[in-house]
Amino acid sequence: MQRDALDVIAIGRASVDLYGQQIGTRLEDSASFAKSVGGCPTNISVGTARLGLRSALLTRVGDEQMGRFIREQLVREGVSVEGIVTDPERLTALVLLSVEDEGVSPMIFVRTDCADMALSEADVDEAFVASARAIVVTGTHFSRSNTEAAQQKAIRIARQHGRKVVFDIDYRPNLWGLAGHAEGFERYVKSDFVSAKMRQVLPDCDLIVGTEEEIKIASGVDDVLGALKAIRAVSSAAIVLKRGAMGCIVYEGPVSDDLEDGIVGKGFPIEIYNVLGAGDAFMSGLLRGWLGGESFETAATWANACGAFAVSRLLCAPEYPTFEELQFFLENGSKYRALRKDEAINHIHWATTRRSDVPLLMAFACDHRVQLEEIVRRVGADDSKIETFKVLAVKAAARVAGGRSGYGMLLDEKYGRSAMFEFARHDFAWLGRPVEQPGSRPLRFEFSQDIGSQLVDWPVDHCIKCLCFYHPDDPPELKAEQQEKLRALFDAARKVGRELLVEIIAGKHGALDDGTIARALEELYALGIKPDWWKLEPQASTGAWAAIEAVITRNDPRCRGVVMLGLDAPADELQAAFQATANVPVVKGFAVGRTIFGNAAEKWLAGAMSDEQAVADMAERFRQLTDAWLAAHGRKAA
Repeated sequence: MQRDALDVIAIGRASVDLYGQQIGTRLEDSASFAKSVGGCPTNISVGTARLGLRSALLTRVGDEQMGRFIREQLVREGVSVEGIVTDPERLTALVLLSVEDEGVSPMIFVRTDCADMALSEADVDEAFVASARAIVVTGTHFSRSNTEAAQQKAIRIARQHGRKVVFDIDYRPNLWGLAGHAEGFERYVKSDFVSAKMRQVLPDCDLIVGTEEEIKIASGVDDVLGALKAIRAVSSAAIVLKRGAMGCIVYEGPVSDDLEDGIVGKGFPIEIYNVLGAGDAFMSGLLRGWLGGESFETAATWANACGAFAVSRLLCAPEYPTFEELQFFLENGSKYRALRKDEAINHIHWATTRRSDVPLLMAFACDHRVQLEEIVRRVGADDSKIETFKVLAVKAAARVAGGRSGYGMLLDEKYGRSAMFEFARHDFAWLGRPVEQPGSRPLRFEFSQDIGSQLVDWPVDHCIKCLCFYHPDDPPELKAEQQEKLRALFDAARKVGRELLVEIIAGKHGALDDGTIARALEELYALGIKPDWWKLEPQASTGAWAAIEAVITRNDPRCRGVVMLGLDAPADELQAAFQATANVPVVKGFAVGRTIFGNAAEKWLAGAMSDEQAVADMAERFRQLTDAWLAAHGRKAA
């Protein structure tokens, strides 16, 4: 079978890391944990993919939720999962970690008979390995006979096909049975057995990478310079010595008596926040330069920069930079030694690592609370029926979407909990959830003004939606209060890792001209608020849309875009408004509610329409709008 060419395949550990979120405390006292993929080769596969290489992972994962999480996350990152074998008998490995002190991170490896350590020669497909320009073998997988045989087979295939072999020494004494369960952070225990295993690998390598301790264990020599010379005696590979905050040195040819006599990349003085995973980020940057044809000086500089990102942030793979982020840092630097505090860099990181691409969004907005309460009172129904009605709305939207991309919904917490469960049963592209107190001006949040605490239990792929009645000509006191609320919401969204949609309605509290909304957005951007989406009312002219697009492009070219709201407008008016955005690329779709559900709500809540009739009515109205949007933007109607 013909395969797409890969740049690199990493082989070995695949785990789920559970990071204690309380910094400066013992693992015993960690109260909550953040989940991410982990394991040296898994991290490298993500890091290199983010930097633009075509990467893959060769490993095993369990046939359970954590194994599926690793596979799904790698797909999101653009990593090939062709080489991942699902093991029906073993569990995916786990690692529990905490940041206790600067450079001190206790960790527990939960790897008893885990899936990745069952990797075998049979899992190593010749055509798959030969499709990559390079493979990365890792130290831990030489600790057992079956995993050693698998990596040796991959090395033989790579050599036979003229591919490069990279050895990340990745020495964890705990994983060789040389330290207790509580000593997962231990970096060096001398072992002749381990050294003998690793020395067998050295002659077949083109690139060998390790810390001072790892260079010593791989060679069996107790001093760094002697270790380097011992490696050079059996291998012509380029040797990269990682030295933490001191950067790295690359030795291409003979190793002299001067340890500093090598190629040194530019270093970066960075506050050390968490050292775990920094070496894997380093390797990712090094491979991006090396396989990209850059000089070792440039590759080492990129490696050092990627390592700097990792030590300045909490997690491993999720914190690694994208190529755009890396280049921005190299060109502009940062005024912060703690890169996690740099808003410009953090925004690039956020915007270039979003979970999915949403180039088109046609959303059925059923997050209304006050409007449906008014209908309930008018027809003499009970508020409890609103929850059931919203479930019907989801079924209507799903009937139109049919599992295709570009469809979404807005649902609320007050009446939409059951609807969210129904939503999860279907394949939608997007869900937004409101946080504003309906009708509030100045803006207030619905359930608590401590907005951050509300967002922690949200699913990671739910988008925060906030409506603000904001006009650029509002009185200064009102404007300042609303701006403060929106900035607090933006900060909370970034802290908990949720996307944010800000809805601005200005027309209800002031005159609209071609520059009104553009001025409003400019003011919010000036505060550092960069939502993932804007939701805006239809504009009266192409000039108004052009002004809006110019503001967004100037302030945040990585913004996902604008969706248009409906304001209960008749369908024909909305269709005309859709047509007005045909040549406005920043407008990606619409989020319309009452135009779709208004008729069904009145009749169903009054008992004059059956469930199926309500679903059919809403589905037809939603379909008409989606067809109109697609037609206006030159796409085939559904």
